[in-house]
Amino acid sequence: MTSTTVVRPADSTLHQALRLAVIFAAVKLALQFALTLWTEHLGYGYFRDEFYYIACGRHLAWGYVDHGPIVALQARLGEVLFGDSVFAIRVFSAAAGAAAIFLTGVIAWAFGGRRPAQALAMFGLIVCPQYIGTDGYLSMNSFEPVFWMTCVLAVVLMLRGHSQRFWWLVFGVSAGVGLLNKPSMIFFLVAVGLGLLLTPQRRVLGSRWAAASLALMILIALPNVLWQIHNHWPPLEFLRNGQSGHKNIVLTPIQFFLAQFTNMQPVNALLWIPGVVALLHAKSIRDGRWLGLTYLFFFAIMLVLHAKDYYLAAIYPAYFAAGGIAWERRFSASRGVQRNRIVAFPIFEAVLLVTSLIILPMSSPVLQPASWVRDTTALHLHGDKMETATTGPLPQFYADRFGWQQEVSVVLNTFRSLSPQDQRRVCIFGSNYGEAGALDFLRPGQDAGQHLRLPQAISGHNNYWL
Repeated sequence: MTSTTVVRPADSTLHQALRLAVIFAAVKLALQFALTLWTEHLGYGYFRDEFYYIACGRHLAWGYVDHGPIVALQARLGEVLFGDSVFAIRVFSAAAGAAAIFLTGVIAWAFGGRRPAQALAMFGLIVCPQYIGTDGYLSMNSFEPVFWMTCVLAVVLMLRGHSQRFWWLVFGVSAGVGLLNKPSMIFFLVAVGLGLLLTPQRRVLGSRWAAASLALMILIALPNVLWQIHNHWPPLEFLRNGQSGHKNIVLTPIQFFLAQFTNMQPVNALLWIPGVVALLHAKSIRDGRWLGLTYLFFFAIMLVLHAKDYYLAAIYPAYFAAGGIAWERRFSASRGVQRNRIVAFPIFEAVLLVTSLIILPMSSPVLQPASWVRDTTALHLHGDKMETATTGPLPQFYADRFGWQQEVSVVLNTFRSLSPQDQRRVCIFGSNYGEAGALDFLRPGQDAGQHLRLPQAISGHNNYWL
């Protein structure tokens, strides 16, 4: 008895899509590196939250009061592998941004888009202010689209006939690690589940591998759940305190919707909105209605929870991909599309580029503070406030990159003025994690002579309490 092996021919369009995605990802990585080096040259230093994440990375755990363990691990690995400079601690965030670009191109291919669609989707994402900002500093937000889009890609490929065993396991791993990265993954998964259940694409849920994926996801996230139980669910207390203290500005439904245009770059609305519509119509994009409904459900969930407007950011790459396909199908008779060009929509892409350069100072501090205030005022550009606290002429995201070394110097000089006996018993208190984190990170080593090293800071703010 003989057996035969069926060998599938290599998909040339996949190879082309992967090459194109790698090119755009490399452009994104180079852009983020260049912006970090330039802003550092202008004098912008560490952002307040980066000190905090580095401190958490030096105290690795399965959970933290206000974030998951992945960002702490990211901070620790970045510090160990690349050093603790401003550039070094942001390498992983820039790489995550490049990975999101890559996944966007592959999702466009998986939905049937050719090179014009793939390139337009990735280009729109590269010039998007929201991602330029979040991929430019150490945070969990840069990795969020990577985990979400991996899940989207897995479902799309399974609906297109690819191995359910493999892609459900990929889905489970990505969802599980995504839960360790940020709890908002839960709401994304709920929206995906509702989108699938209410469309014919629910058939993909009938596989036994879907159950295995769920089990794998729970297993990966379980250590964090056990940590939460052991520590009496501190994130819930953190959220309650934020609500009772009216920390965040609550947007109306219209304000929340309009904020999406600002975050994604206003001209990009001509890309992602057609993407949502194309998915809901499910004509030009086969088996895509579940993903269109996913956006509607997730938007509604975030609106009801009074989430910050940028909490939707991680879901958009899929709709950029769908929007690229919508443009490709709508202008299928154009020369650029017929010839399968990368730059198939030169006018639209030129407008995207020019407008993105104009508003670039709103996403990355590419101007010195005085120039930033002057130029953004002249252009009537202003950032949306997300918290109720009073800020100065610079937005908090930029202002919180100055003054840390001076603060540490004041504390250090005061410490050195104490007697050796008092130096041994003194405590350094920071009123928030930025102050405490800066003191811990920027404090010098052991002094020569009789002076002792500045002790570690203590604080009651968020995870410093633990």
